[in-house]
Amino acid sequence: MLWDHYVFRRGDAVHELWDSLLKERPIELLYIAGRGFDVRAKTVMSEFVVGQQSAGRQTRSATLLLVGLHDYELDEGLGQLTEENATALKEIFSPLGRTKMFAAATRDGEDETSASDMLRQRVKAVLDEIDGKTDIILDVSSLPRATYLALLISILERLVPSKLVDESATHPLYARGVNFQVFVAEDAELDGYIRAEDPSNDLVNIPGFFAAWQAESVQDWPLVWFPVLGEGRVNQLQKIAGSIPMEAEICPVLPHPSKNPRRADRLLVEYCDPLFDTRNTPISNILYANESQPFEAYRQLLGAMQRYLSSMSILGGCRLVMSPLGSKLITLGAGLACFEMRPADLTAKFGVAIPHAEPRRYLASAESLCQSDPDVSVLLLTGEAYGTQD
Repeated sequence: MLWDHYVFRRGDAVHELWDSLLKERPIELLYIAGRGFDVRAKTVMSEFVVGQQSAGRQTRSATLLLVGLHDYELDEGLGQLTEENATALKEIFSPLGRTKMFAAATRDGEDETSASDMLRQRVKAVLDEIDGKTDIILDVSSLPRATYLALLISILERLVPSKLVDESATHPLYARGVNFQVFVAEDAELDGYIRAEDPSNDLVNIPGFFAAWQAESVQDWPLVWFPVLGEGRVNQLQKIAGSIPMEAEICPVLPHPSKNPRRADRLLVEYCDPLFDTRNTPISNILYANESQPFEAYRQLLGAMQRYLSSMSILGGCRLVMSPLGSKLITLGAGLACFEMRPADLTAKFGVAIPHAEPRRYLASAESLCQSDPDVSVLLLTGEAYGTQD
């Protein structure tokens, strides 16, 4: 297990982490955020920038890469909020460095660009910026699910080319000393109120996980599906379910523990028809993952995937399919589990896939967004903290 020991902080402990991680050394920083309507991104950026300006911290260079999200339909209120948010993020970051904007472009001769192609463009734009950086920050607070999962896994693939943990060598998460942090301004209740509408019929697959979904050679392998459930995502789940064989083993993942002790029960009611009435999924297949502790969710999901892989090895192979539709922290845990489970080569007798039905439209209350009081959390995924085996 790569993150057998991990670094995760929330609330006031976030500043203690930054003090120990960023003081008394020159910082070459890349800060990645979304040019979206979710104002929670301002909360975490403000706290980071104020801390970085304090005594004992030296910012040699810093770049804010704002990833454009113009391919989604928004009402007038959310569109205006997007523009105001982008201006505010640029202003907040200005004491540290410059801002670069990136927007996926339509190819010559095409009327529109597919969601998969836009996702690949965003990943490439970010990977082109990370060389030479001592510190990389991915702020998922204002990024869509498919985008931040693709960026998370692609950056980890670049920094951690080998996932083999050898006690006689430097831990692979040391990653040549590059500190990769993920920032989350988390409000699980608000995530449930942001509605994703009109999911595309063409499923998006996270880059690097396509073969396990579409390759002809794996179609006869049994399939285990892990839908991570969140409010208001039934339409997206049904689009994905259309490509899941009826004989597949289904393990719904519910958030528990949760701030709302009734949340898991309400999700069971919401998803009763597509998962339990239509598919006859046994209640005993339900998995529980910690809503607010991503590394615990990672351990729970990784353990479940490994157990199914072991039990199905006698059948010649299997496909493990993850559909993260929950709130941000539990989705990050699912992404880490898929990153670690992804086979190192094409000869492996199993595959991991992350198909996603990308919504075309988002609906949310601008007032609810502005009134949100999120908890700031930080995951430190690579760097100096993992430099020893202790």
